[in-house]
Formats: sequence, structure tokens, C-alpha cells
Amino acid sequence: MVQIPEQPAPSLPAQRSVPTSADVARVAGVSRATVSYVLNNTGAVRISEPTRRRVHQAARDLGYVPHAAARSLRAGHSRMVLMPAPTVPAGPLYSQFFNELQWALSRLDYTVVQYGSVGLQGDEAARAWAELRPVAVLVPGSGLGPQGVAVLKRSGARAVVTLGPERVEGAHALLMDHSIVGRCAGGHLLAQGRRRVGVVMPEDPELELFSKPRLEGVRQALHGQDATVTEVPLAYEEEAAAQLAKGWGSLGLDAVFAYNDEYAMLLMRALKDEGVRVPDDTAVIGADDLMLGRLLRPRLSTVHIELPSGQELAELVDRAVRAAGAVPETHEVLGATVVHRAST
Repeated sequence: MVQIPEQPAPSLPAQRSVPTSADVARVAGVSRATVSYVLNNTGAVRISEPTRRRVHQAARDLGYVPHAAARSLRAGHSRMVLMPAPTVPAGPLYSQFFNELQWALSRLDYTVVQYGSVGLQGDEAARAWAELRPVAVLVPGSGLGPQGVAVLKRSGARAVVTLGPERVEGAHALLMDHSIVGRCAGGHLLAQGRRRVGVVMPEDPELELFSKPRLEGVRQALHGQDATVTEVPLAYEEEAAAQLAKGWGSLGLDAVFAYNDEYAMLLMRALKDEGVRVPDDTAVIGADDLMLGRLLRPRLSTVHIELPSGQELAELVDRAVRAAGAVPETHEVLGATVVHRAST
């Protein structure tokens, strides 16, 4: 029998110890309290600029970052602002808005976390958000109810802000009434002498939150006029647009509000392929005022949508966090203006 000698277990590489604020204090030659004041950007204590630079340099050299959870325990709340990812397709306009908001909140010493809550809705989603103990939650769209707001507040959220068409009890509300977009588009087409107006309705059910109010806005603009409004269902696909364009003549439309610029560009290309002249045969207007719309020929008329600035919203969040017991604020924040170009 051959005996195989036991081999010693391979030694694991030694783990480097995690740097602490005490290490930063030692390298910078200051107290731990000074390190805390500097790295937490505390304005209540005056720290000289050379000392601040020395502390920041020591932290960089050591690879030290403050422990968010520990800081939250000391403060009694986090500095996290949670923003659930939208459940509807997010275009360039929303992306720009989110970037501005994140920058503005970071200047106020908040950290924005975007939460992907796929499969979770309403109050169930609120319970998942509450597990992260955010100090504030910004909820786009609809679905959150008063019970969800209560769950978030019981978990320590000092501010819950909704961005949507309706106010939710207990939450600050930034009301976004998209019917104004349709009213602008419909009023513009009416002023251009168009009377048989189509309104593109995306077949994506998640976009109904925006498409239905925009349709209603067009109807409001044309109400009492010698004009008709026709719903035009359309999937965001080249084949669907091509099929729609083939039967365009049977619709009898002299204008169309195409929901937004992306649907407008899709439809305009298909109409051109079928020999439908824009705007001679059919005027086309979109919404969002995307750069690509200016590059089309003819250039695309559009509704420029005005969202709240990231700075304004960040200040509302900060104000709500600081005065957690204050009466929730309500603001109507969606504006719209027509940009007239060659397609109408």
C-alpha cells in the first residue's frame, strides 16, 4: 500500500485590513471628529481649508470611504433618495431629467439610487423600497396608494414625492397632466386649418398613462369646432407603420398628432414611402422636441415639454426631509409649447 503524505492546505492571501477613520486621522494628523466633520461635509463646525485638503488627501491615499450604514445609524436616517425605475419606456427627455436631478441632489449631499422593481407594483413595491430605509422616495407614474406611503413613512422615509397625474394622500405631489400636450398639438393643427385630425395611440399598454390624456387634450382643443378626431392605433414597428401607411387614404385625415417625436418619425418615413406628402396631404406633429426631429425633411413640428428642473425638485426633496411633519405640497409642473416647423 502506498501512503500519500498529507499536503498542507494552501494558505489564503492575507486580506488587507479595511482602512478606518482612525487611520485617516492618524495620517492627516487630526482627530477622528475632524475627519467626520470633513468627510460628512458638516457645515456646523468650521474647518480650515488646509485641514480639509489634508483629510481628503489622507482618505484618498488610504482608499477610505465613509460607512453609509454607520453614518445612517448615527444620524437616525440615511441620505439615500430612492427613485424606482419607470415601468414605461424612458426616452431621452426622462434620461436628461433624471441626470439633472441626480446631480442636484448630490450637491445637497444626497445619494440617488434607482431601484428596478420589475414584477412589483403599488404597495407591494413600497414594502420592497422600505427595506432599504431611504430618507426620501420619488415615485414616477401611478400605482402607489396611501397605504404604500404609510409603509414608507413608518420605515423612516421623511419625504415621499409622486410624479404623476393624481395626488396621493400623504405624499408630496408633482402633478403632470399630459392633456396639455394634446391641447397644444390639437390647437396648433386647428390654427393651421386642419379639421380631420388623427391621434396616434401606441399599442404598448404601458404608455396609456400618457397617450389617453394626450388624446383627451386633442379632443378638448377641437371641441365645438367643425372638426373630427380619429384614434390611430400603431405599434412601434416599421412593419406596422408600413401597413398603416398603405391604407392611409381611407382614413381621410389631413393631419395627425403622432403621440411623440419617435412615433412621428416612424410614421413620416412610412408615409413618404407610400407617396403621401407631408404637410401637403397630411400635416404631422410630434412631442418631446428631440434633436432628430430637426434633422428630418421636412423638419418635424413638435410640442416642447417642460419638466421641472432637477434643481427645483432637489430643493423640494431637501425641504420635505428637513420638515418631515409639514403638510404635503402639491405643484403642477408640466408645461408645453408648440414648436412650429415645416411638417405642419
